[in-house]
Amino acid sequence: MLEAGNVVLAKVQFTDTFEIKKRPAVVLFEEFGNVVVAGITSNLEMKGIALTKKEGAIKDSLIKTNYIFTLTEKAIEKPLFTLSKQKKQELYKDLKKKLSKLNPDSQNQQTRDSK
Repeated sequence: MLEAGNVVLAKVQFTDTFEIKKRPAVVLFEEFGNVVVAGITSNLEMKGIALTKKEGAIKDSLIKTNYIFTLTEKAIEKPLFTLSKQKKQELYKDLKKKLSKLNPDSQNQQTRDSK
């Protein structure tokens, strides 16, 4: 059973080609056989949340919170490791910040909080 914070190896089809490659991703949630994930890249010049070898990554990488997609459970090849509680909180905080733009009330709250 997949849980939020699991880092998995998944078969990913890229949007600009029909090619399918195996790539790491972080499970955000799973529902009815659909797995919502954030992609992981070893391209450290991109923006994202740092994920180090010490934390379990094969090489220093970034969790790309701007690259979220849905896979079927069948596309998940295997679990690799699980993010620490602190790393999950960092990921949650970054996603919440991005998603708060959908909620006009949250922007008003942010404005009040910054005063």
